[in-house]
Amino acid sequence: MGIDCKTEFECLLSAADIQKRIKELAAEIDRDYGSDRIMAVGILNGAVLFMADLIRELTVPVEYDFVGFKSYVGSESNGDIEVTKRIKGDIAGKRILIVEDIIDTGRTLCESNLISKLIDKGAVDVKVCCLLDKPSRRTHTVNIHYTGFTIDDQFVVGYGLDYDGLYRNLPYIGIFDPELHK
Repeated sequence: MGIDCKTEFECLLSAADIQKRIKELAAEIDRDYGSDRIMAVGILNGAVLFMADLIRELTVPVEYDFVGFKSYVGSESNGDIEVTKRIKGDIAGKRILIVEDIIDTGRTLCESNLISKLIDKGAVDVKVCCLLDKPSRRTHTVNIHYTGFTIDDQFVVGYGLDYDGLYRNLPYIGIFDPELHK
C-alpha cells in the first residue's frame, strides 16, 4: 500500500503505483505504434481519468473520442448494455486503441460488439488497453493487448471506478465493501 492512500477503503493501488504503471504502458504503446497516428477510444465514464493520464504520456500522434455504455446499478449489473454515447466522425483507416478502466466479465466489449463494429467501419486495427484486469470473473473472451494491473475478484473504487456514481475522483484504487456503505 502506498503512502498516498488516505481513505476509508483498504488501498489496493496507490496513486504513485498507478502513475508509474501508466508511464510504462505508454512506453509499450509508443514502441508498438512507432510514429503511426492512433485514435484512443475511452469507455465512459470509468476510463476518463486513466485515458487522460495515458494519452498525456504518449509520444505517438493521438486523437481521441469516447463511447458510453451503461450496465451497472450500484455493484450489480442490470443485465442490459445501453449505448449512451457513440464515436463521432469517420474511423476508416484509423488505428484504434480502446481504453477501458476495468475488464472483468468482458461482457461490455463483447455484447456491445464494439471491436467488430469498429473493424466493420474501416478501422485498420483495434487493440484494447485496460487499467485493471479481473480474469477470475471472465465470462466472455477479450483479447487485451495492454494491461495495467491484474487484480483479484474484489469490488474496487477510485481513479474513475465508482459505486453509484461516487468515489471516481479518488486518486488511488481502494477495495469497496457495499455492505459497509448502505
